[in-house]
Amino acid sequence: MKQLLSPFRKTLLSVALGICFTSCSWAADSAAPAAKGPLPLQEIRQFTDVYAAVKAFYVDDSQTGDRQLLENALSGMLAGLDPHSAFLDKEAFKEMKEGTEGEFGGLGLEVTMDASGVLVIAPIDDTPAARAGIRAGDIIVKIDEQATRAMTLSENVKLMRGKPKTKINLVIARKGVDKPLKFTITRDIIKVQSVKMKELKDGIAYIRISQFQEHTANDLAKYLIALEKKNHLKGLVLDLRNDPGGLLNAAVGVVSTFIGENQVVVSTKGRTAEANRSFKTQPSDYLNFDQNPKDDWVAKVPKQAKSVPMVVLINAASASASEIVSGALQDHKRAKILGQQSFGKGSVQTVLPLRSLDGGEPTTGIKLTTSRYYTPSGRSIQATGIEPDIEIADTAEGNYATFNIREADLAHHLKSDEEKKAYEKKQLEESKKQVDDAKQPELRYYFGDENDFQLQQAVRILKGEKYVTGFEKKPEKAATQSTASATGDKQNKK
Repeated sequence: MKQLLSPFRKTLLSVALGICFTSCSWAADSAAPAAKGPLPLQEIRQFTDVYAAVKAFYVDDSQTGDRQLLENALSGMLAGLDPHSAFLDKEAFKEMKEGTEGEFGGLGLEVTMDASGVLVIAPIDDTPAARAGIRAGDIIVKIDEQATRAMTLSENVKLMRGKPKTKINLVIARKGVDKPLKFTITRDIIKVQSVKMKELKDGIAYIRISQFQEHTANDLAKYLIALEKKNHLKGLVLDLRNDPGGLLNAAVGVVSTFIGENQVVVSTKGRTAEANRSFKTQPSDYLNFDQNPKDDWVAKVPKQAKSVPMVVLINAASASASEIVSGALQDHKRAKILGQQSFGKGSVQTVLPLRSLDGGEPTTGIKLTTSRYYTPSGRSIQATGIEPDIEIADTAEGNYATFNIREADLAHHLKSDEEKKAYEKKQLEESKKQVDDAKQPELRYYFGDENDFQLQQAVRILKGEKYVTGFEKKPEKAATQSTASATGDKQNKK
């Protein structure tokens, strides 16, 4: 069974307007079990009364088909629970599967609904939206002259879908920019390359994971094996910024390449016995159910990969599987975590296929939150995220202006009063660290390029050189960090 992870926000239609549903989930093989206890007859009567009234009196009878009304009712029931539970119609159910395989159609955006329009959580690397300059935190106000605020998220997403090579016009509101921005983007088939690698100077390797897919762990392992044969590895930077999540077993496999066998990566806790378990660095927890053990490249990774000094980069758009990986490496003191506090998506969703009305294979389903997940030390990530060991800004002058939407900002998210107060305080602190967007160059750096400020600081830390956080008033007064600290406790946190 595929186990999925990612931040769905208000029935978030995720990663690429394709849409790829990648939420921390277990895929069940049968329909949902019967409800426990007697049926609530009075409530059911009320439902049928409303149903009959809509059928009889609603102004537009084209909107009152039986299937459409019932699917709307299912969608509303699940959406009211939390931001991640959802009804999956035929299109969503199909595209959930396609997204985990790394290819789907659209613009390359992960989005949710905001009071002002469609909020961009993150653009995906090397997609039409990313190349056009769409940024995390942008609000899509209009789609082809239609106001997004007046439509549901699903309706907006359907407008943004379309055949490859067709154009779409977006009007964007951006923090720090006075006037609306207009973009014309050409739709395309989105092929997500999960893992990208390159060798930096002085024996340091840079690895970026943009999404956790079926082959992510094996692709990472093959690269580490090839690197060991080719060169002596002295340091490693793992980049999880803007990574919204993906497959749980892929996350476990990635952690397994960097720490020893039979170590806890993440645990889940819920109401049922099936929801309470631990995932460890062992083949049974990271191999796909149909994968041949002979194809397990993770088990072949050289020992050096499990001991070389390592830094992990995260930001506010690093979520779910990204948080599992960074949290596990942090708890096992295997890597130093740099960047900004992560998204905070720490709940598990189970995908339950629903019985087909014609008796065939299931074509619809529900995605239901069934448990929370915890790091090896027992920390809950839900609504709090992973705190970096060293907070590094986007630039040497501070963070880019952004709306910094996280799990704690979503309606109905799982939270406590203490978590809410702590998050509000954190948001206030972050707003003070942002620089005026108007003062920044229009073209920002891309993750992993020569102008990537956070990557530059990660390399300096691995080499034991002076680094800057971007929050200093005078950058020349930089702190010093030893190479050994890349695997040690928290230091120099600003």
